[in-house]
Amino acid sequence: MTAGSITILAGTTKGAFLISGGKARDNWVVKGPFCDGWAINHVVGDPDTGTLWAGGGGDWSGAGVWRSGDGGETWELTKLTKGEQDEWAANDPDFAKLIDWSDEPAPFGKEFSQIWSLGYAHGTVFAGTKPASLLASRDGGKSWERLQSLNDHPSADSWNPGGAGLVLHTIVPDPSDRDKLWIGISAAGVFATEDGGKSWDRRNRLSNLEVPHHHDHPAAPSDGEIGHCVHNIVRAPGSTDLLYQQNHHGVWRSADGGRSWDDITEGLPSTFGFPIRVHPRDPDTIWTLPLNGDSIGRFPPDAAAAVWRSSDGGRTWKDMRDGLPQEACYFTVLRQAMSGDERDPAGLYFGTNSGSIFASIDEGESWREISRHLPTILSVEVLDR
Repeated sequence: MTAGSITILAGTTKGAFLISGGKARDNWVVKGPFCDGWAINHVVGDPDTGTLWAGGGGDWSGAGVWRSGDGGETWELTKLTKGEQDEWAANDPDFAKLIDWSDEPAPFGKEFSQIWSLGYAHGTVFAGTKPASLLASRDGGKSWERLQSLNDHPSADSWNPGGAGLVLHTIVPDPSDRDKLWIGISAAGVFATEDGGKSWDRRNRLSNLEVPHHHDHPAAPSDGEIGHCVHNIVRAPGSTDLLYQQNHHGVWRSADGGRSWDDITEGLPSTFGFPIRVHPRDPDTIWTLPLNGDSIGRFPPDAAAAVWRSSDGGRTWKDMRDGLPQEACYFTVLRQAMSGDERDPAGLYFGTNSGSIFASIDEGESWREISRHLPTILSVEVLDR
């Protein structure tokens, strides 16, 4: 990666990929797969040093975090839990030799099967797991500790799995305050800490404004709460309190750090979707990619892809389709598979479960497919150096 280049960090079902577009965000080049073909749920990077972290795993391999200190040229695995292959290798010397197996104990035994999400801020790497817990590393990903206070929350016994299981999938640090952090768990909702993880506040309450749509869906708002199956959370720039989320049932805005949420779904073609993105400089500009519904295919409404943008904090919405497929489009864009850069104009990028990555360098007005035929894309992040 050269100075000033944009690199898309893609996590897929068959490893991590790096898609580089240079300073001009053009002539994209794909490198990978990395991480020994592991299923990689999330890849993040530190723009100051170029260090990359990739989290993933599964029942076969166990869970772990891969680290690259040279821009993706080489990777080192910190394995956190054991998987089925470890049991095989322990009882089969030939298989152990074949995979270069080590009998070194895993620090978390068999407590979780995957790393689902990563976050980096203030010198700390955070990792969310399946089943849901939160880990932290203070040494760049070499060693890890569990923030047990989250799992000790009084509500923990009531946390229910979403369609992918009980996963901690979203980690939102506050760049100006190392003690503040928001996380999303499906299906337990939004949690926040303001004391560095010593205690956690569950934040799913509806505001006092009327909810504009009503539905009997089990994930719909009820009992004074927005619904616990949060899909993604983003924090607006220049504010420690303005948050947006895409929920299983609607798009929501909070002006008070998640203590209350307003429904801003009206004007979108559906209440269902996974990703959401906020402008790097304008807190009122957001993008989301609605899907038709959880039980009717999870593809763009009318099989025509569109990214929807609001420039007024969710009061109105505009669909942007230029360059996106408008016929027979049945892909899904997953919760972590949409991101952006901080340039002017801001770039947007999303990946599909059919292996394509689309890019816009004009804030969503037009789109271009910059890569295709990748494995199922689980996450998209951007490293701008």
